[in-house]
Amino acid sequence: MTQRRASIIHGYGASPDDHWFGWLAGQLDARGIPASIPLLPNPLGPDPAQWAEVVSADVGTPDENSIVVAHSLGCLTVLRHLRSLTTPWRLGTLVLVSGFVDHLPALPELDTFVADGCDTDGLGNHVDRLTIIRSDADPYVPPAHTDHLAGLLRTSAQVVPGAGHFLASDGVTSLPEVLDAIATSHGVDVARSESAVTLSSLYD
Repeated sequence: MTQRRASIIHGYGASPDDHWFGWLAGQLDARGIPASIPLLPNPLGPDPAQWAEVVSADVGTPDENSIVVAHSLGCLTVLRHLRSLTTPWRLGTLVLVSGFVDHLPALPELDTFVADGCDTDGLGNHVDRLTIIRSDADPYVPPAHTDHLAGLLRTSAQVVPGAGHFLASDGVTSLPEVLDAIATSHGVDVARSESAVTLSSLYD
């Protein structure tokens, strides 16, 4: 059986060292699940083709042991990658945090990247465990945008109160809800003693 592995895909203006990404990778590594956080090129001026190339190289053709976690603009990039796959695939766990496929009024500079969004029809049928997470007051991605994406994928969003856009500047440097979503589908031992959201600093 293929070993479980995880890909953590950051968003606009971010890097692998930001927010809760490193925390999550450390939590998964400690539980025997190797986790990668690829650096997406030019994060403050993202090019969809360049991002797609990196995500394709990291995620590849997933299987039931694959875990993909994405944040914000990374969610759109992951969904586009899954849509582009031409061979049969399954994805064990997909967690989308502050995901969207619609234009963001607060970030018109991303209009070209977002363009027509992504055709999500049928994607959820290939995912064994899908979790969509949003906050109740996101200054960049309107909660209705994430709810719209959840509806397209035939699920509903889990709400984390007071988490903003899930940035370190919002005080979110760990995100146990993501670890819980992975544990539910992969039988991961989740010790919550040090997993509480730390209310403590970039953009997305």
